[in-house]
Amino acid sequence: MRRPYLLAAAAWAVAAVLLTGCGPDDDRSAPDARPSAVGELGAGFIGAASPAPESTVTPRPGSWSGVRPSAGYRVVLLTAGSDRPTRTLVEAVEKWAEDEDVDLRTVRASGADDLLPAATRALRARADLVISAGDDLVDPLATVTPNHLDQRFLVVGAELAEPTENVTAVDWTGASFRGEGLGAASTYDAASFTADRCAAAVRAGTAAVLSGRTGIVVWLDEF
Repeated sequence: MRRPYLLAAAAWAVAAVLLTGCGPDDDRSAPDARPSAVGELGAGFIGAASPAPESTVTPRPGSWSGVRPSAGYRVVLLTAGSDRPTRTLVEAVEKWAEDEDVDLRTVRASGADDLLPAATRALRARADLVISAGDDLVDPLATVTPNHLDQRFLVVGAELAEPTENVTAVDWTGASFRGEGLGAASTYDAASFTADRCAAAVRAGTAAVLSGRTGIVVWLDEF
């Protein structure tokens, strides 16, 4: 009789879920074709020529609003710190994900010793995009990102000193921390991390990544 065998198989399946903490719906190790952009960047996001790697573009306000992710887009929010700018960025990412029905998961670094391990945990999720929020993550990402060129990263409110083609950043005057020893490209101003600016930064950055405009810095002094 097959009934005992089926019952045993079912028991093993349940045990596996309990032990690993995830089921088939949580498996991101073998995604389908990478989701793409729905819509196009508007006039004024970039110039007539494609931006060179590591260059800075200053898009026209709202030129990113016509782009959103297709169904099934999967994002990991990698965050560290509890300061107000970081909290505002996190809230902006969460709001964007909710509005666009994005599959969002969050990896939080528990402290200085957990920054690099947290980045590694974010990589293991094999999401379509890893969004970083928090200046403390800049140096760990500078270590990790060149070794994982198949993973796309978006750094919001900061930037890497020497980003590879898989890393896109969104910055503005008052932000742009580039790592220990380098500081910021402008005077740091926590008050510049307003809810509206952070929301625009997330949308502009994700629109750039979805449209294949990666490895650049998107500068948002006006939006």
